[in-house]
Amino acid sequence: MTQHHAPTVTSNIYLDMLQLYAVPQFPEGAIFQQDVASPHYGNIVREFLNTTFPQRWIGRGVVTAWPSRSPHLTPLDFYLWGYVKQHVYSERINDINHLKQRITDVIHSVTPDVLTVWEELDYRLDVCRATNGAHIELR
Repeated sequence: MTQHHAPTVTSNIYLDMLQLYAVPQFPEGAIFQQDVASPHYGNIVREFLNTTFPQRWIGRGVVTAWPSRSPHLTPLDFYLWGYVKQHVYSERINDINHLKQRITDVIHSVTPDVLTVWEELDYRLDVCRATNGAHIELR
């Protein structure tokens, strides 16, 4: 029996996704933050990010004033994924296809109003500045 796997994301594939789909949609002067997945740190990706977002991208090995691995300062971590999970599992999931459909439906239902989390982010950044970046517990 042959198993079919989704293609692995390599630095080349990730760079293509950035160049063709993501970056053209970003507003002028955007700050780009990415997670710590290995394909995100290939030389070709870092060179592209350095050129496209000079001093405006956040990630592993980049010296910035914003801690790249802090889930308390990343709206996707502290807000959106919790929102999606809560809504996906608001009904019983029957199988993997149902789960995929629920995730897709919830993501498509996200409106700009749902993403208005900047007051919470401002608060978290204020706490970070006030403590000079010290480790704290946010609830």
